[in-house]
Order: sequence, then C-alpha cells, then structure tokens
Amino acid sequence: MKYYIIAGEASGDLHASNLMKALKQTDPEADFRYWGGDLMKEQGGTLVKHYRELAFMGFVEVLFNITTILKNISFCKADIMDYEPDVIIFVDYPGFNLRIANWAKQKGFRTHYYISPQIWAWKENRISDIKRDIDQMYVILPFEKNFYEKKHKFPVHFVGHPLIDAIADRELVDAENFKLEHNLDDRPIIALLPGSRKQEITKMLKVMLSITEDFPDYQFVIAGAPSQEVEFYQHFIRKKNIRLVMNKTYDVLSLSNAALVTSGTATLETALFKVPEVVCYKGSLISYQIAKRVINLDFISLVNLIMGREVVKELIQNSFNKKQLKAELKNILLEDRRKKMFEDYYLLEQKLGGKGASKKTAELIYQAINK
Repeated sequence: MKYYIIAGEASGDLHASNLMKALKQTDPEADFRYWGGDLMKEQGGTLVKHYRELAFMGFVEVLFNITTILKNISFCKADIMDYEPDVIIFVDYPGFNLRIANWAKQKGFRTHYYISPQIWAWKENRISDIKRDIDQMYVILPFEKNFYEKKHKFPVHFVGHPLIDAIADRELVDAENFKLEHNLDDRPIIALLPGSRKQEITKMLKVMLSITEDFPDYQFVIAGAPSQEVEFYQHFIRKKNIRLVMNKTYDVLSLSNAALVTSGTATLETALFKVPEVVCYKGSLISYQIAKRVINLDFISLVNLIMGREVVKELIQNSFNKKQLKAELKNILLEDRRKKMFEDYYLLEQKLGGKGASKKTAELIYQAINK
C-alpha cells in the first residue's frame, strides 16, 4: 500500500515515525511519501518537505507567511496527485491538513487523521469540516472520545497516547558517559525546554536563563530542538552554569531533577519521565490577546487538561517573569511538592491508556483501506 503522510511539527515527526514503523510491521509492502522530519526519514520512503519549512507560530506570524503557506498547499496537492496514494494520513497540524483533507476528499482519496486537532480548545466549528472530509479519526487523549462521540455524534478510535511507547521503547542512557560527552558535572540537572521555533525559543530562554545564577547547586541544560542548528543557541549559553545538549531531549529529561517547559507536547513528555516541572508560555502581545478571546480552556498544559485539575504550575504571559519563575522552581525542588507531583504523574499515565498506540492505529488503518 502507498501511504502519504503529512506532519508539520517536531512532535508530529516523532509520532508519525512510530506509526510508520508500526505500518511496516503490519504491511510489509508499505511505501511512504511524506512531509515531516528526520525521524520519519529514518523509517524510509521519500521526504517531500521538512517541517522546518512549515513551522509558523501564532496568528501574526501566519499572516506574514501566508504566501509561502499557500504555495505549500498547492505543491502538496500536485504531489499527492502524482503519487496516487491508497490513503492520506494527516498528523495534527490542522491549519494545513484540514485544507488538504477537504480537497483530497473531493478527489476521492481516503482520508485518515491521527492525533486530532485540538478543536475542543478552539475552533470547535471545525467539527463540520472533519465530519465532511475525514473518513477515520484516531484520538490520543481520553476526553476526546467523549467530545467527538457524545457531543458531536462522530465516531472515533481512542488508541492511547503514542508518547508512552516512544518513552518506554527508547534506549536507556548511560549517565556517566552522557555527562562526559556533554561536559556536565555531578550537580543535579534542571532541564530547559524552550520550544522548537526560533521566536518561541528566544522569548522563553530570555526569562528561563534569568534565574540560573540563583540556583548555584544545580546545572541548567538546554534541550536543543532538532529543528534548529547549534549556532542559533550559542549566544544563550555564554552565561555560567548553562549547557546545551542537541537533539537528545529524552536523555536530558531522564537525568533531570526538575524542568522548565514551554507549553505543548513537551509538558506531557516531562510528566511521563516523572520530572517535576513548571509550565511556561509567552507569545507576542497581539497573538496572546487573540488567543485569550478564542480559546476556552481552564489550563494550557496537557498534564492539567487530562487530569482536569492543576497538577503542574502554569506561568502564562505576564506571570512568566523572573520573580515567579524563581519561586515556582524553588517550590518543585521541595520534597513534599515533588512527592505529590509524582503521585499525580502515575495517575496521569493510567488515564492515557497504556502502550500500543502506534500498533493499534497502524492495524486500524490497514484494515480500513483493505475493506
């Protein structure tokens, strides 16, 4: 079978690569053509465009890059027509993917969506597009099944969260060798996960690095994103007590005592590694003001959304400042606070449904397109 897969971000690259691995086990004749990243490339097939070319963050940034986005959409349609896949698999990235899905459905292609757009957070009116354009939806958060099936009468498959597999199946790091390789000492590590896009990283690290000198008994390690080059981070690591480790976020988290994490998938990854964290977010003023008016959620982190209560502290926009960040980091280094957070993390993992998300999804896709 021929699979055309579209993932537009680092997290999509991770989950799509694991899905490709599972599809190859389910379908030995699987042939892939895809938009994604280096992890997907490791699984074989043909990489059409890297997600580095697609990552535009926020309302204002999208407007400034609208010409590029429209060109990418036109190119993608033509590429699909040339390839003639048996199924198109969309992985999150809804602004782009739902446009392609609408066109693809009209052209008679099978349309499967893995990792639902977060329409439960904003743009709930997209449900009509999904009902019209998507043949099968595979959701990874437990509350999404009720959202789709009870509220909107649209059947979906809850397959569990693929991060559980990604973390459980990773190769364990040798702590001593890792420290030697990356010039780390024996002090406890505080991980800094500032995001994956340039403007996001710059905003987040400015505040995160402002508190490093207040914690001399710890070493701070920036987890460099695979979408960026080492050179981009150089001016951030000139301060004392700062190290950079590129493309090894899971290794960094596995050795960390605490983490400061930009809102997104990384908040859930950090929780699954059982690392106490402070969730941080700061966008452009215009983008934040727009988001405040259109997003209807009590929390921004996946950890708190899944648990339905505050498990990890969220510092958003103006509250993400040196004073409050320092206070919250001190708090999660306290033993009592850490113990409670660990207990909540174990409950969180149970809610996510256990291992096997990629395998379940691969089997469901293969079964559907062979009917």
